[in-house]
Amino acid sequence: LVGSVDEKITMLLDVEINPSLAMHGGYAQLDRVEGDTAYVIMGGGCQGCASSQMTMIEGIETALKERFPFVERVIDVTDHASGDNPY
Repeated sequence: LVGSVDEKITMLLDVEINPSLAMHGGYAQLDRVEGDTAYVIMGGGCQGCASSQMTMIEGIETALKERFPFVERVIDVTDHASGDNPY
C-alpha cells in the first residue's frame, strides 16, 4: 500500500472493518497515531453500544496489530456516554 501510516490505517478501517460495522449503523475512524499507539473513534450505532469494547478489542485492535506490527496499542477515544444506545 502506498501512503502515510494514517492513510493505510484509514484504508483498512474503510475497506475491511467499516462494512461490518455499517450493518449495525456504526463506523470506526482513525483519530491519530502517536508512536506505537493508534487512537480510534467509534460512531453511529457503535457510540454508546454495550458491545463496542468487544468490537474494538477483538475486531479493530486485532486487525490493526496484524496488519501494522508497529501498532502495540489501540485506544478507543470515543465519548460513549454521549451516544444513543442503539439496541
